[in-house]
Amino acid sequence: MVVPRAPKISKSHPQPSADETALAELGYKQEFHREFTPLEVSGLAFSYAGVVPSIVSVLFYAIPNGGPFAMVWGWAVACPFIMCIGLTMAELASAAPTSGGLYYWTYSLASPRCRNFLSWIVGYSNTIEMIAGVASVNWACAIQITAAITVTSSDQAYTATNQQLYGIYAAVLLSQAVLVSFGTKVLARLQRLFTLVNVLLCFIIIIALPIATPSDYRNTAKFALGDFTNLIGWPSGFAFILSLMAPLSAIGGYDAAVHMSEEASNAATAIPWAIISSIVLSAILGWGINISLAFCMGTDIISVLNSPIGQPMAQILFNSLGQKKALALWCLIIVAEYMMGSTYLLVGSRQTFAFARDGALPFSRYLYRINRYTETPVNTVWFDTICALAIGLLAFVSTEAINAAFTINVTSSYVAYILPITTRFAFKNDFKPGPFYLGKLSFPVAVIAVVWMVFVILVFFFPATPQTTIQEMNYTVVVLGASMFLAISWYYCPVYGGVHWYTGPIYNFTPAIGGEGGHRDEDLMSEKERSDADVSVRAVDSKS
Repeated sequence: MVVPRAPKISKSHPQPSADETALAELGYKQEFHREFTPLEVSGLAFSYAGVVPSIVSVLFYAIPNGGPFAMVWGWAVACPFIMCIGLTMAELASAAPTSGGLYYWTYSLASPRCRNFLSWIVGYSNTIEMIAGVASVNWACAIQITAAITVTSSDQAYTATNQQLYGIYAAVLLSQAVLVSFGTKVLARLQRLFTLVNVLLCFIIIIALPIATPSDYRNTAKFALGDFTNLIGWPSGFAFILSLMAPLSAIGGYDAAVHMSEEASNAATAIPWAIISSIVLSAILGWGINISLAFCMGTDIISVLNSPIGQPMAQILFNSLGQKKALALWCLIIVAEYMMGSTYLLVGSRQTFAFARDGALPFSRYLYRINRYTETPVNTVWFDTICALAIGLLAFVSTEAINAAFTINVTSSYVAYILPITTRFAFKNDFKPGPFYLGKLSFPVAVIAVVWMVFVILVFFFPATPQTTIQEMNYTVVVLGASMFLAISWYYCPVYGGVHWYTGPIYNFTPAIGGEGGHRDEDLMSEKERSDADVSVRAVDSKS
């Protein structure tokens, strides 16, 4: 396996900063500009969750599986478990803040007998999750744009064709690819705007919506907080469990900040707190939004769910605000969704870059490149864009097929989260905690997080209704199984498979033994680092 040629080291700092030194200790040289402040990293993580756009997309899970009760209390039940996942991820991110994140941690913490394979599985799960996420968010954005067109029509009878949807989807994706190809400084400053828009949207819905809602659509506390409406057919207890897919899908991407580690200042502290703050903020504001919607949606839940607009949230806004105000607010939601999609593409491109840096992806030699003008990984931005465009073509197969591709965003991410968390405690390793550390709570919190994620993956495999057809079944298990099968087959492929050449992270930083700046004691170097250093020294000697 030919290792891709590494780009030139960043010249932004003549003397290594603390972040650069920490990255060098992980085996990598500084290749990005660290333009993201701790506040901007937190904003990125919050924008990645995209509370309002996410709730818009997942109300289909909550409303038929419990109505307002599931919307309000399902969110409250899920959030503590989500926080447990975030806490365990934050600990790992603080200990090893690198863009590779999950697969790097897995390799570092697993047994030498299986670390290559486990790292490979996590890396591919994470990469698939990111690209599927880009496709999912932008397809939702395309649907919301068509919903806006429906709101403007007099009879609300407009229905977009698959060709029209895909055209909008492609236009959104391509414009985002251009935006995300800009330099790190521009992308970092944009996070301030993205955060402002998302927070503004939250407060408009929490405060302004109840004030503007006519009395005909205002619900009593008894209905909003206690009415359980089961429209699907599953037993009520299981229907409530299925409704949890709404908050679990809405508050996700706990690793988003992790993949920006090499572009953030004070990463060992900023990244874990970005993870925690985004979850806390999303949980509180999201719960407030659900309560507001439950009080303002009226009692005719079926009409909201089967709205001619095609979006329950849009119908609630239409009923409460009227056509013009609802359209204005909906357009702001579309802008937030677009920003969310841009953030997904930004984060996903960094994961793809990191995995290509370690030679694990096809075409790694071309993907592992820094653009000389923007000093960002433009190739991986467009690689992820092309893959997302390909996923969108599933819309021409069936609605179920493309929905399955989107739900894999959650299940695949949980596979990628479970393995590094488990390897930390399942194998003997020299895990050294960073500034963010839970101490004695680490193990019980990790157990809760892993058990919860395994449970959630199983829930996501169930069909929406107990009586289903082949066309209407949930294909998530098929898509996830197929993607894992392909990753494993590629690993064990005779002659060309990863088992023959993938050896985990490829360190591109050669420690200067006895030198200044980036100095590391030779005794602290792993056997692999010594080997890489020896190879580098021999290569230099042969050229001199």
